[in-house]
Amino acid sequence: MRRARPGAPPRGTGGRTLTSVGAGAGFDGSGPADRRDERPARPDPRPAGQEHTPSKLWHVTLCVSGNEFPLKEVRRGLEQLAHDHPFLLTSRYANDHAEIRYWEEARDLHDAAAVALRLWGEHRSTAGLPPWAIVGLEVIDRETYHQRVAEGYGPPPAAPVGVHPY
Repeated sequence: MRRARPGAPPRGTGGRTLTSVGAGAGFDGSGPADRRDERPARPDPRPAGQEHTPSKLWHVTLCVSGNEFPLKEVRRGLEQLAHDHPFLLTSRYANDHAEIRYWEEARDLHDAAAVALRLWGEHRSTAGLPPWAIVGLEVIDRETYHQRVAEGYGPPPAAPVGVHPY
């Protein structure tokens, strides 16, 4: 496995698109040649000599915990977070902890983990989230996630999508 340089491009740039569904045949640029030929040629925004590392999908589970907080406010905060960031798959919560699961597109595990570790803190005030600390983080690639689920020892399925109590 080859690692890319650390540091994902900022959100909203053309280099990244968040998604929670399969990326399709052309995700890593290996789609059929005839489809690539149909795309208009665009100049490469990378400096000369910089190699392109295709993005991958990573399944992220972020766990937070802290002092008890009113359940209605925890739910409202998680619903606001899901509204602000529709890439969230599911959230489970109690009055003293929560778990958020979603798919992240990033070049490597380091980039996906960095985004995940910023998620709670950056949106604490805007979404009205409790002042809890991150107590757990799991980032696995798409293949590992599906392998775990197929073998029956992976995380419970992310359905139903949404915000739910434990």
